[in-house]
Order: sequence, then C-alpha cells, then structure tokens
Amino acid sequence: MKKILVITAVACLMMACGGNKNQKEMNNISNKEKAVALLKAIETGDNASIAYVNAESYKQHNLTVADGLDGFGAALAGLADFPEKARVNTVRAFEDGDYVVCQTDYNFYGPKAGFDIFRFEDGKIIEHWDNLMVYNGEKNPSGHTPFDGTTEVKDLDKTEANKALVRNFVQDVLMGQHPENLTNYFDGNTYIQHNTAIADGLDGLGAALAAMAEQGIKMEYFTIHKILGCGNFVLAVSEGRFADQPTSYYDLFRVENGKIAEHWDVMETIAPESDWKHQNGKFNF
Repeated sequence: MKKILVITAVACLMMACGGNKNQKEMNNISNKEKAVALLKAIETGDNASIAYVNAESYKQHNLTVADGLDGFGAALAGLADFPEKARVNTVRAFEDGDYVVCQTDYNFYGPKAGFDIFRFEDGKIIEHWDNLMVYNGEKNPSGHTPFDGTTEVKDLDKTEANKALVRNFVQDVLMGQHPENLTNYFDGNTYIQHNTAIADGLDGLGAALAAMAEQGIKMEYFTIHKILGCGNFVLAVSEGRFADQPTSYYDLFRVENGKIAEHWDVMETIAPESDWKHQNGKFNF
C-alpha cells in the first residue's frame, strides 16, 4: 500500500509539476538551494521540490536510473520497499555557471558517499550526473571521513586559477604526464586526505600507492571530462581504470594559497553497457 501511495504521488507531481511553486518564488531561490532541496526531498518526501526539475526535458546520467522524470520517480517509489529510512545530508554545495555540485552523506538504498552534479536551464534542472560509493562509517588512517573538514567557500576571485591548478594536477600527476611535478602542487607535507584508505600528507599518499603496487593494483586516469569550481573548491570528473575495472573518479580539492590543501573523492565502477537503463552515458557533459 505504501508503495502505491508513493507512485501515485510521484505521478501526480509529474503532471502538475510543482503547482505549489509559482515562477516568482522560484526566481528568488538560487540554483544551489534548488539542488539541495531536491536531494533532501528523497528523505523528507517534500513533493514541491519536483517543481525545480524540467518535466519535459530531464536527462539522466546515473546508469542505474531510467531517463527522464519517470525514471527519477520510479527510483523514489522503490524506496517504499527498502527497510531503512532514507537519509540525505548535503555537506558541501557550490555553483559554477549553470552547474551545481553537491557532496552528500546518503542512506539511499543503503549508506553511501556521493557527489551529484545538476545542470540548470532557465532556472530548472535539465540534466543530472552522480558518483556513488558504499560507505559504512569507517575512518581513514588519519581519522577522517569522506565528509568532514572545511566547508567554507571563499576566494571567489581565484576560481579560475584554482580550476586551472587542479586540471594541471590531474594531468601531470594522476594521468602521469609529468609526475616529477608532484611536490609543486602541495605545501610540503601538509595535505588533508579524506579517501577512506589513505592517510594525510604526501607520505600517506606515497605509502598507499606503494601498497597498491605491491598488490598489483593500478589506479589509472585517462580522461578529464569536467572541471567545476567555486573559489577554493574544485571538482574534477575523470575516467580511467582501477584494479582493471572501468572507473569514474570524482575528486574534490580545496585549494589554499595556490596549493592543494585537502581532498575528498568518490570512485565508482562503471557498469557494463548491457546493464545501462539509458544510452546517455556516464559522462557526456
């Protein structure tokens, strides 16, 4: 019965598409606030936030969710059969032009760490990308989680310089074009790491890479698909392979005084095309 009610509510929303929100109200809300509200609706069931999605043109890049608002509604309806209550806590969010980036602590079909990217047009969401990984609360060797750390967005005048720095770092170091430049991107060994398997500092990064090499595990970056940033925060969306599996990398960096000071990430294995629910692809920005 609960599932029927959820499906009915979602279907009604798709037809009305936010009758509770007039255009004036929507114009007074930032795109960042709309994106955060839409995600929070997964937890609260606040149906009014569906009005922030363009019902006629919504492209989905999560490969496990069908395209369009119908696919989004079906994903929400499926929560009715899940034993745990959904939880959505967006820790960081920022805008870059028509894009909004959200970093979120989820319990959505199980506990997860995730990044979501929304593209807006005329004040409504028309496209969505994400990267998700299972996260059960463990801390890394330095005691950090995928979510803790600085949240303040500042240095807005340095956005483009910081985006260029991160792009160069990914190319030089992660893609291996100029690995000898590694130390140029950091202020000595003062580097805060939130990857669940790696300790702080370049020492921690080096130790983790050495341990993976001993196990024959390769972490490879092939392509940068998108760099998005606001002030001191920059997200790099890349594609590569990890342990011989095709992988999507979302790396969030905090830049301070022209150096990388902090790092959060989510890695997701890319499903085989035979399992995709649409043909929009994982990236295609």
